[in-house]
Amino acid sequence: MPAAFLAGGSIDRVNTTSVVSLLSAIEDTGRDTRRGGYSRPVYSSAELQLREWFTAEAARRGLAVETDRNGILWAWWDLPDGGASAGPAGVPDRRGALVTGSHLDSVPGGGAFDGPLGVASALAAVDLLRAREADGSLVRNRALAVAVFPEEEGPRFGVACLGSRLLAGTIDPRKALALRDADGNTFADVSRAHGLDPDTMGRDDAVLRTIGDFVELHVEQGQGLNTEEFTDAAGRGPALAVGGSILGHGRWRFSITGQGNHAGTTLMTDRADPMVAAAQLIVAVRQSASAQPGARATVGRLEPVPGGTNVIASRVELWLDVRHPEDAVTAALVEKIHGQAQKIAAFEGCTVHMTEESSFGTVHFDPALQRSLEQSVARTVPGAPVLATGAGHDAGVLAARVPTGMLFVRNPSGISHSPEEYVENDDADAGVAALADVLEDLL
Repeated sequence: MPAAFLAGGSIDRVNTTSVVSLLSAIEDTGRDTRRGGYSRPVYSSAELQLREWFTAEAARRGLAVETDRNGILWAWWDLPDGGASAGPAGVPDRRGALVTGSHLDSVPGGGAFDGPLGVASALAAVDLLRAREADGSLVRNRALAVAVFPEEEGPRFGVACLGSRLLAGTIDPRKALALRDADGNTFADVSRAHGLDPDTMGRDDAVLRTIGDFVELHVEQGQGLNTEEFTDAAGRGPALAVGGSILGHGRWRFSITGQGNHAGTTLMTDRADPMVAAAQLIVAVRQSASAQPGARATVGRLEPVPGGTNVIASRVELWLDVRHPEDAVTAALVEKIHGQAQKIAAFEGCTVHMTEESSFGTVHFDPALQRSLEQSVARTVPGAPVLATGAGHDAGVLAARVPTGMLFVRNPSGISHSPEEYVENDDADAGVAALADVLEDLL
């Protein structure tokens, strides 16, 4: 057992599991032999296997597992005897509970840590807390839950953080339920097939009232902890950082329509080719974002219809991701790109329609909770920095309703949403130890 797991008292009376061994148990689930890495879209066989794994691990720890009406998994470590204010028939008192967790789905061909690291670390941290409670060094004043949010990445239905957005009421459930995957299945139909009632999905004030604070541990998804500002003489950055803010971002879908035709019989001068317009738009996106300091704009997905090698496409679907610390700049950049798209499409004899699929403003985490996290983390990683992130998270969505905070574990590759995403074992252990200290202090 790594030394980091010994903090907080004896562990003889409670079995503990390292986060490394927890992750090794799921390392073959959802492997993508074509793309590399992992593909675990929501309610796929891989994601369902991971939900079963989580449920089994939670039950092994004596946690009460429930699925709420939006498909979020909750594993509850209730207070002894339900707490002083337990309701009738032994209903546990969960008001103002402390919640941690993350997600299990992935982008297509994603890495092993984005999402599962936070879930596995939460389970391992519960082991440490149970050991501390067993030896009397921890006395809890509120319940703790580990949550697993569905469709955080949005690879199947196109909207990131869909589960937490439904819970928080930041998306109209009618819009969410009408979303379709690549096979034409609606989110409503898929949810119903997995035991949920679409008619009850949406903002859940009863669940929100149970959350006193939410803390999410996540792999760091950039070079933030590897920069010269934070690295030591050996070039190694600190094991983790405390989250400070999340960059505002959104996704927009462009449908470029032209004239489908035969690749061999249609002269170049007679074409209205939406693929050519899409190619020009992608270049324009890069140029426009590069001209705006602090902006990031990406086209990572493009689908020609019908998609034949010897067919001029009739339509191209293209997805744009734009991010900037200032929401007004994000909006202006998207509008600029939209204007460019219209000019490019018209020149190529095509039309274009833009639809917003999701939009999140820049999030600054709760200041009091952030200070608490900094003080707790300092016991494991003295001088751990506060780090802003350009990646979206469920914690950012819930911040509109409850105090939230984040911990980021160092990624030496600085690469994420890719098989090259990486976390060293010692850093993962330090993340669990720090998360356990954070949770203990908040409990």
